[in-house]
Amino acid sequence: MAKNIKKPLALFMVLLIALFSAVSCTKKESQNQAQNQNQAQTTQSGLMKILKTEDVKSKLNDSSYVLVDTRINDAFNGWKLDGVKRGGHIPNAVDFSANWLKVDAKDKDKTLDEALKTKNILADKNIILYDANGKDAEEVAKYLSAKGYKNLYYYDIKQWAADDSLPLEKFKNYHLIVPAAIVKDIIDGKKPETFEDAGTIKIVEASWGEEKDSYAKGHVPTSFHINTDNVEPPPAWMLASDKQLAKFAVDYGFTKDDTVIVTGENPMAAYRVAVVLRYIGVKDVRVLNGGLLSWKLAGYEVETKSNKIVPVSDFGAPIPGRPELIDTIDEVKAGMKKPNEFMLVDNRTWDEYIGKSSGYSYHHKKGRIPGAVYGYAGIGDSNSLQYYRNIDGTMRNGNEILNLWKSAGIDTSKHLSLYCGSGWRVSEIMTYVNVLGLDNVAIYSNGWIEWSNKNNAFETGEPKK
Repeated sequence: MAKNIKKPLALFMVLLIALFSAVSCTKKESQNQAQNQNQAQTTQSGLMKILKTEDVKSKLNDSSYVLVDTRINDAFNGWKLDGVKRGGHIPNAVDFSANWLKVDAKDKDKTLDEALKTKNILADKNIILYDANGKDAEEVAKYLSAKGYKNLYYYDIKQWAADDSLPLEKFKNYHLIVPAAIVKDIIDGKKPETFEDAGTIKIVEASWGEEKDSYAKGHVPTSFHINTDNVEPPPAWMLASDKQLAKFAVDYGFTKDDTVIVTGENPMAAYRVAVVLRYIGVKDVRVLNGGLLSWKLAGYEVETKSNKIVPVSDFGAPIPGRPELIDTIDEVKAGMKKPNEFMLVDNRTWDEYIGKSSGYSYHHKKGRIPGAVYGYAGIGDSNSLQYYRNIDGTMRNGNEILNLWKSAGIDTSKHLSLYCGSGWRVSEIMTYVNVLGLDNVAIYSNGWIEWSNKNNAFETGEPKK
């Protein structure tokens, strides 16, 4: 009898063990699935949790979150790069490009730390990093993680750009400064965005000196060289006369209907020549954002051969075609008598502004034009422009430029006349604010050097408040 009871009991125990095993396996499988799901929600490096569009939308006005665009700055400005449907940046986003991490620059760590602070990208915040290529955000995440940042998130902006109901912001005239990828497309025979209706496209390299000084060491392919002495002849290096500029235009093969992209190792030289070409009356003039460095950072090869200049017989219109871009000394003097309509902005270093330094080896008079508002430039010498550039030489975030001007008391409702020593720095700055849509701006091209050489009144020291 006892024997017969043991058989059902043994069978029951086998079934019970099997049941527990099945439950255990199911539980373990569920745990593995949950773990796999969690892994799928982070980037490959595991440094960032992946967010969906709804997540990002819900955080736009949350002060504990900072939305960071890690793409090259041209994408932030408005260009459609890396396959996005629409160009521009997400509202409230700041920029911290992965390209900045590639630059070999003096005081790089300090400069990047200052950028993080300025943009409120702080370790105690939740940082959402977005890109369109799956690479830029990872690079910035690695950089931030090494600095102790913990709360990092990732978003693919292609999803946002694909939804036409979601806003994207771009600078009004973003097309005036061009990314390397767009220049490469043009060289390859394509007509990228904003160039669809362009006629003859000419790429030029601008630098001071002969070809051997910069151009021959490497330039953007197909570009020909322009020595800046052709638009501001020595020994004074003031803007050439209209007659001289008319000869320059035909000698270098420019016509009024051209589209010109100006490149160069020193971005200031490129902007200087670009503004002169606009002043002459060339219809469409643009600049490679960040100069030759941006071309190299994009991984493109430079060319060292000399490309031939093909002169023309006629520019096709009277020169200058856009005289409003450059204020003469007489126009500046007349404008200063109308403070409700006109503002003179000094874009030099602080030491130049207060008369501690002339800023130039060939000019020794120090001071500023009376009544000029300090508008920032760079820290150091007359070749510096840190207040307006990122560490890779590209245009600084336009919103930050406008905030800088506001803090300086620069009234953008007035006609703004920008001056430096002889026009290089202000040519770049004017182009940047043109990108932002400010068009009631000109440069006093001959600047402090002309003003002081004509023995006009001047000021030194810190201005009285």
